[in-house]
Order: sequence, then structure tokens, then C-alpha cells
Amino acid sequence: MDQKPFGTGSFALNPEPRCPCLLLLDVSGSMTGEPIAELNEGLKDFRNQLVADELASKRVEVACITFGPLNVATEFETAGAFQPPWLQPMGDTPMGAAISAGVELVRLRKQAYRANAIAFYRPWIFLITDGEPTDAWEPGARLVKQGEAEKAFAFFAVGVQAANMDVLRRIAVREPLKLRGLEFRNLFRWLSNSMKSVSRSAPGDEVPLKNPKEGPDGWASI
Repeated sequence: MDQKPFGTGSFALNPEPRCPCLLLLDVSGSMTGEPIAELNEGLKDFRNQLVADELASKRVEVACITFGPLNVATEFETAGAFQPPWLQPMGDTPMGAAISAGVELVRLRKQAYRANAIAFYRPWIFLITDGEPTDAWEPGARLVKQGEAEKAFAFFAVGVQAANMDVLRRIAVREPLKLRGLEFRNLFRWLSNSMKSVSRSAPGDEVPLKNPKEGPDGWASI
């Protein structure tokens, strides 16, 4: 991905530390129907909850990469400026390419922060998929393991419906989570609450996260 750092003009107007969250979203043909509809609604809820929090709206930055085919749907923007893309299912599942593109997008954003003397939190990369890769995923897995080892980012994997959880376990360092039914809205509420908690902390602090398998609003299968 040959791309220059972007969005640097906003740093002068908003010098707050940044909390970047990259969403890698599977929009392959198997997401047709209720799955893609629920994912779209979840994204809208995610944005609305972040915007409702004054500090998070300034500090949390969101970007979206969709795959099926690979596309940088939105580059990093603060939550207040972020407009969720309207997702439509198509194509196959080039998960490996999406992970590699995502790692590069995060690297470039961190480069822009450093160039503008902006403090930042450890980026999150959040993968959501309902299938298995249709390309070579091993290079992406190596990037994930390297990035986690270097604390360059935190990578989370969520499997939906018929997702190949065995492959996700070989990609992610953390245990992948299985979405309970199509509870995308609860997933994104958990994610927005997590991002808000992180944005209220000091960069580098460890922030305890609510267990996504517990409570009436839990979204992960036990």
C-alpha cells in the first residue's frame, strides 16, 4: 500500500492523544441478507456511542477495511468525523491481503502521529469474518504475531456463523471469539465502551475490559 500519511491538518485543531481502532470487515457474498444488515446497524451504533462521549469523540480514531474484494472503505478519522460505510456483500474472502493492508495502514497512521508530535495509544485491529480465507493468510498471520510481540498493535479476531475458527486461532495471538448469533450491535457496544475506557486512560496504561461472554449484553459464545 503506497500511501502518504493523511489527515495531518486536523492535528493542529485537535492535539488530543489518539486511540486508533481499525476494523477489518468481511463483506464476502456469504454475508448476504441479515448478517450484512446487522453489521451495518452495528457500525452505526458504534459511531453514535463514540460521538456521544465528548472525550472519545476527540481521541478515538476509526478506519475500515473491507474484504470481498479488498477496499480501504474509510481512512482514520476521529469518531466525530467518522461516517460508517454502507456495506454490501460481494466477492470472496481475501483475509490475508486485508490483514497485511491493515497492518500497513496502522503503521502509516502511527508515522503521522509521530511526525506531528501526537501521543497515541496502542492501536487495535479488529477482524470480523464469517468464512475462511480464499487467499494466502500465512503472511498476514506472521505480521500479526510480529506486531503483537513488538506491542505495535493489539489484534482481535471474531468469527461469525460458519467462520473457520481454527484458521483464526492460527492467525491471532489472543483466543478468537465466536459471535453469538448475529449480535453485532452488542459487539460494537462492547467495542465502543472499550474504546471509551481506553481513551480516558493515559497512553501505555493497561485497561481492564469487560468479559464479552458475560451479562445480558454479552455477544460472544461461551
